[in-house]
Amino acid sequence: MKIKLTSVFVDDQGKALTFYTEVLGFVKRSDITAGNYRWLTVVSPEEQDGTQLLLEPNENPAAKTYQRAIFEQGIPAAMFFVDDIQKEYLRLKSLGVKLTMEPTKTPGSTIAVFDDTCGNLIQITQMD
Repeated sequence: MKIKLTSVFVDDQGKALTFYTEVLGFVKRSDITAGNYRWLTVVSPEEQDGTQLLLEPNENPAAKTYQRAIFEQGIPAAMFFVDDIQKEYLRLKSLGVKLTMEPTKTPGSTIAVFDDTCGNLIQITQMD
């Protein structure tokens, strides 16, 4: 069994694509129109055949409620791994990304959290 695709709900697919590619540095993998929506995925530039992240519209009322609730509770919707969290933190900060947690040491890792502008908190992690 393999994980080939996972998703985050977003309130605006176009805005999400811009943020995830131009700010975070992911690469667009799929962009297929499906009625009023798009099957829109991004991947890591380091693993372009790796796991895809679906930028999924939160049009379903249950999705909106879930997304809002975990955001308000400060729970990240996804976690991405980085090699140098301090460098990534400074890069994101210089781009105007709103960080809700500065790099913080935890058992086995250092983490930081930011707002993806599309309704989610995202955690970045550097393993020890």
